Amino acid sequence: MKILRFQQNNKEVFGILKNEVVYEVVSNSQNLFYTRSCPELGKSYSLEDVKILPPIYPSKVVCVGLNYQDHAAELDMDLPDEPVLFLKPPTTVIGPADPIIYPPESRQVDYEAELAVIVGQNAHKISADDASNYIAGYTVLNDVTARDLQQKDGQWTRAKSFDTFCPLGPWMETDLDPANQRISMRVNGELKQNSNTRNMIFPVEELFSFISHIMTLNPGDVIATGTPPGVGQLQVGDVAEAAVEGVGTLRNLVKKSI
Repeated sequence: MKILRFQQNNKEVFGILKNEVVYEVVSNSQNLFYTRSCPELGKSYSLEDVKILPPIYPSKVVCVGLNYQDHAAELDMDLPDEPVLFLKPPTTVIGPADPIIYPPESRQVDYEAELAVIVGQNAHKISADDASNYIAGYTVLNDVTARDLQQKDGQWTRAKSFDTFCPLGPWMETDLDPANQRISMRVNGELKQNSNTRNMIFPVEELFSFISHIMTLNPGDVIATGTPPGVGQLQVGDVAEAAVEGVGTLRNLVKKSI
């Protein structure tokens, strides 16, 4: 089931996507996102006629660095013994079709296509075997990074935290095998990243467990599971299209800061 948020009559409402048609949810939307029961549906809209919002507004975005074997090989780096974590603030989150703003402080802004996990319920010290019971679903994330500032600072907070640096969406897929899905990035239609989630060093369940032993995960929190090889630069005017098989494609235009 594909669950999304969209704007209707100046309100944010939940919807279910079926065959390019968005059906407005009229039942309790608060419970919808964290349960897999079929909701009561109301009015329908063509997908192209609705303004899609981020599928969730998380309290935190927990990201994983260097989590693809082919990416580590590309960089000629040893595989990590444990996941490497960093955070993005919730103010970085934007939805599909919202612009990525190229900050004047940077001269090298990169794309990073990623599979993202959306947490369904409070999770604290959860085992890998039990992790799937705490996952609401999956979406697509672009971990936009000011690479020159990352290298300059020696730590990642500034480089990862500019407003608009976490495009998320276009919706949440509740029924997905995260262990075997194609993941890709196209810039202006040209394929830049092309891998499969089976190349992850630490699979989703292990990441979820590892993170939950460090910090409590709240409903709606997002885990970005790392990017495959082929990371590269974005320029003002580019269209970035991050895609995960079985979920969808997240498109964002890069704009200059005003």
